[in-house]
Amino acid sequence: MANAPAAPFIRAVSLRTEPADYTAGIAAVRALAKEALELHPHVTFFVGENGSGKSTLVEAIAVAAHLNPEGGSTRLRFKTRASHSALHAQLRLDWAPLRPLNAFFLRAESVFGFATEVEGGSPVAALENVYERPLHEQSHGESFLDIVLHRFGPRGLYILDEPEAALSVAGQLALMRRMHELVRAHSQFVVATHSPILVGYPDAVIFRLSEEGIEQVEYDDVEQVELTRSFVEDRRRFLRHLLADDD
Repeated sequence: MANAPAAPFIRAVSLRTEPADYTAGIAAVRALAKEALELHPHVTFFVGENGSGKSTLVEAIAVAAHLNPEGGSTRLRFKTRASHSALHAQLRLDWAPLRPLNAFFLRAESVFGFATEVEGGSPVAALENVYERPLHEQSHGESFLDIVLHRFGPRGLYILDEPEAALSVAGQLALMRRMHELVRAHSQFVVATHSPILVGYPDAVIFRLSEEGIEQVEYDDVEQVELTRSFVEDRRRFLRHLLADDD
């Protein structure tokens, strides 16, 4: 990915104060109290098992950046049920002098709510409605990619929470291609994911969240990559061990 422009909007994330809610028990959150986490100027991935805190962290970063907690932009705000933590209030975002012209928090679980709000007819919704077909007339994956293709734009800050939940393998590759186009147009991505495909994006930084905290890892050391490779390379052997009777 030679000659990609440097475009950091959020340079680092740290904690102002210790959180007072359940997030204080997450090792990755506690790690931010000890040392600021430097984000890649183009693409940063958070990986880890369920419960490791990756979605909690990207959600808090999004809300601290004034994006709608359930997904969306700074201007179009909707709420079905407030479920986000208070971690955003304790986060410190180290902003670069250059600010984004566009920003969006995209999470697979709340595309329906965003689509409903866009079709609501308000003046703000009209500004957000940039799609060739109504989002509700598309499949989940189609509407997700439509947002990425038509709502995302150059010099943007884009925070994604487990986008693979909405996408086929081909859809994940299409997302990666669009990410690449936007990175070259001065955009920055922060992504929580389980996808062994998406974390293969070149020159990205990958942080693994675990009970030990946060550590930077290489692509081949991501557990999801290791497990997927083991399964694909020798499916029968993998399943023989996985499904073996205990006795």
